[in-house]
Amino acid sequence: MISKHIYKKQGIKLNYFEIRNNLQPLVLIHAQGVDAVSFENVWGHLSKQYHIYSVDCYGHGESLHNATQYNVEDIGKAIICFIEDVVKEKVYLLGHSSGGLIAAYIASKTELCKYLILEDTPFFSSQGERRKGSFNYIDLSTICHNFINQSESKDFVLYYFSNQCAWNLFPERSKEKIKEKMIAMASKYRNKHPDRNLKVLFWPKAALSAFQGMNKYDPMFGETFYNDSFHNGIPHEDILKNIKCKTIFMKAQTNISEDDLKRVSELVADLQIVRFDCGHGIHMEKPKEFIECLSKLG
Repeated sequence: MISKHIYKKQGIKLNYFEIRNNLQPLVLIHAQGVDAVSFENVWGHLSKQYHIYSVDCYGHGESLHNATQYNVEDIGKAIICFIEDVVKEKVYLLGHSSGGLIAAYIASKTELCKYLILEDTPFFSSQGERRKGSFNYIDLSTICHNFINQSESKDFVLYYFSNQCAWNLFPERSKEKIKEKMIAMASKYRNKHPDRNLKVLFWPKAALSAFQGMNKYDPMFGETFYNDSFHNGIPHEDILKNIKCKTIFMKAQTNISEDDLKRVSELVADLQIVRFDCGHGIHMEKPKEFIECLSKLG
């Protein structure tokens, strides 16, 4: 049975979901823009083997919204305290995308991580000047930056839907007409259901998964990837070389290049690479294979 809790301690506030049992604890850290519920489709199956803890990162869901702490160090330290005080034993730690950057930081700073699972985590490409060529920078982070620096729109969900890079995938001849109709439908739904996750008729279900939890997403979090402050000046090399636990890198067809993956494998002492024939959200696109991969961990 899923239960929802808030962990608070000296300036820390983390919302999390839990499926209790006496099995190995598994802590799940979601990607940017979504929330802990993005793992909901795999919670049930994973709970047959793991005690599930699915955590909202700062700036997401009902966890702390304080832009001064939207960085890998502050979020990582908060989750370390959570593991020490709530879980109280060594964990399997899984992070998706930016959540993987946080998970890697935690594993590099503590012995509380028994097994680290990195789901398509953007090492190197999301940091420094290289970040400007990443999809996250071009899409979500730049849209966050532009939203913060305008005053006409107050609804970030609708603003993101209207300005996302996905519109570039439509045929040029019909793009503007389709875009106008889709935005009108999205606006109507937002006006009627401002507290629900966005739904738009004919919009691909997989694409709508990006809006899971965006209602409670702070665009200032995206700004930290735009201005490169999320990493708090810590090079990814320094994090990776200090990871001593067993590690799996779940490699999708997107996000991290083979050269960058090679660098990760050279820096992490005990790393296994598992490849998936899908896009960035492996647990959403290939849930069966995702679950099978985790079920094989010793």
